[in-house]
Amino acid sequence: MKFGAFDYILKPFDIPKLKEMIEGALVLSRAMRQVVHFPLTGQPPDSGEGIVGRSEPMQEVYKQIGQVAPSDVTVLITGERGTGKELVARAIYHHSKRAGKAYLPVNCAAIPMELLESELFGHERGAFTGAFHRKIGKLEQCHEGTLFLDEIGDMPFATQAKLLRVLQDQTFERLGGAERIRVDVRLIVATNRDPGELLAEGRFRPDLYDRLNVVHIQLPPLRERREDIPLLADYFLQRFREEMGRNVQGISREALEQLMAHSWQGNVRELENLLKRAVVLAKADTLTAQDILLEHFESSEHHVAEDTEEKLKGHIQAIFRLMRQTQVDRNLLRTLERQLISEALRETSGNQSRAARLLGINRNTLRNKMINYGLTGRRDESEQGPA
Repeated sequence: MKFGAFDYILKPFDIPKLKEMIEGALVLSRAMRQVVHFPLTGQPPDSGEGIVGRSEPMQEVYKQIGQVAPSDVTVLITGERGTGKELVARAIYHHSKRAGKAYLPVNCAAIPMELLESELFGHERGAFTGAFHRKIGKLEQCHEGTLFLDEIGDMPFATQAKLLRVLQDQTFERLGGAERIRVDVRLIVATNRDPGELLAEGRFRPDLYDRLNVVHIQLPPLRERREDIPLLADYFLQRFREEMGRNVQGISREALEQLMAHSWQGNVRELENLLKRAVVLAKADTLTAQDILLEHFESSEHHVAEDTEEKLKGHIQAIFRLMRQTQVDRNLLRTLERQLISEALRETSGNQSRAARLLGINRNTLRNKMINYGLTGRRDESEQGPA
């Protein structure tokens, strides 16, 4: 692990777990190799991923990235969902002296609170029921590299205290262990919540916030930089044209006016998803207002209600609590997992990408589980028993 291994697996091999591990390693490898550009000219990059925009708020973001990237200071990135917080984190990593070392992103909201500490700090054999082997945590894996903690506002209070100690002296203990482990890790954290609100609600430790808020980068919502929408549209059309082999060369004036007038509650990510759908369904080489269909997109493709997300997270946590217990009937776990996947597919109208994000797994893993459980994503499947 110290020489850069992504993870390890014990014999006998668990093939589904091995596949998930390989998929995760490939995703991480691409993220480490694909440099995120943030050109000060405001022009979109010719290839790869980029943070696009020439507006004044984005120019300030570029300057901050350039200023903080070479140092090892902790960076707090805030902004609404879909504003590009992870792209900014990767840009800081790629232009830092730690580029080439490990870069590990962890979504604190996607991991059940019972497992988050183990994910970050690792655990020793016998640390809790079901801990049959030692697990190396992300902090240890990320020695001399960069750890990106997304949705830091969802981190449990007890875990925040342990993270504070890491920031103070760069040491920690695995769960169930007594050995002090020293690491050299740069932390970049992000949240879509207002840190002031989190502090006022008592959901975030003030001392941890002070440690994390060394440099604060605030990403503007798309509605506050509308002059960047034409540039973003051109960038996404170029990217999707190459990725999908579609001959869509541009966008009509009427369609662009619709984009400029939209509220963009989902920010750049919403624009990206809308244009991808439009490119797929376009009948000509220029996107028209009929191809955009903003109202239809909002009603069928946009945000899942927050209470639904909380309900799904509750199901995930219940499953993992059961998995920690001894002598659990595997058929019961399969039933619960199938029900969870069915509900996620039902609430997202069968959209596998969004369902996978809600479940905290990648799309290929979700597709394999759907095949195993005989699921197609139809609304009536959540009422059926396991396949």
